[in-house]
Amino acid sequence: MEKKYKRGITIGTFDMFHVGHLNLVKQAKAMCDYLIVSIHSDDYVMKCKHRPTIYTYEDRAAIMSAIKYVDEVVCNEAPIDIHQWEKYHFDAIFIGDDWAGTPGWKKVEEILSKVGSKVEYLHYTGGISTTIIRDKIITTSNTKFEENKSC
Repeated sequence: MEKKYKRGITIGTFDMFHVGHLNLVKQAKAMCDYLIVSIHSDDYVMKCKHRPTIYTYEDRAAIMSAIKYVDEVVCNEAPIDIHQWEKYHFDAIFIGDDWAGTPGWKKVEEILSKVGSKVEYLHYTGGISTTIIRDKIITTSNTKFEENKSC
């Protein structure tokens, strides 16, 4: 079956890899022949989110590179704009539908439409995120666990 796009890209931090990340790349790959995953560098995450990642860029890239839906992993140092399109010539960028309608992504849509590229909003996996995982770790870190050696 022919896919809608030849070349696609998705972008994110992809820290503490979880099923939501997997669902995003799986959905994206279902729509394109060649999928690039652009992962934010450690410095870019610190600049934007004002906190370090749990895993280094190298570790996050190694994890993502092992996913069968991913054809190429690249490092991202800037917001999506025409420069990324000029570098990777993607037909579509895939992002979770929780970003649909936001001012930043409306701007990306306008920029990419000028070169014939599209923004595809994919189903966001609710109930899971790196923030939720971080919060669970903090909440449970105060709980003492007894190791069950019979398991």
